[in-house]
Amino acid sequence: MKHHPATAWLTEAAGAAQQQGAGNLLRVILIVMVLGSAFTAWFLLRGYKRKDD
Repeated sequence: MKHHPATAWLTEAAGAAQQQGAGNLLRVILIVMVLGSAFTAWFLLRGYKRKDD
C-alpha cells in the first residue's frame, strides 16, 4: 500500500521526536504555525489591493 506524501513527513517527524525529544517536534509545529499565519494574512489581505471601479 502506498503512503500519501503528506503523511510521510508526519510519521518522520513523529519518529524524530521520539528519538530526540519534544524539541524538534515543537520546532516543526512553530514553523508550520508561522507559515500558516503568513499564508492566511496574505490570503485575507490580498483582497484589499483590488480596486472596485
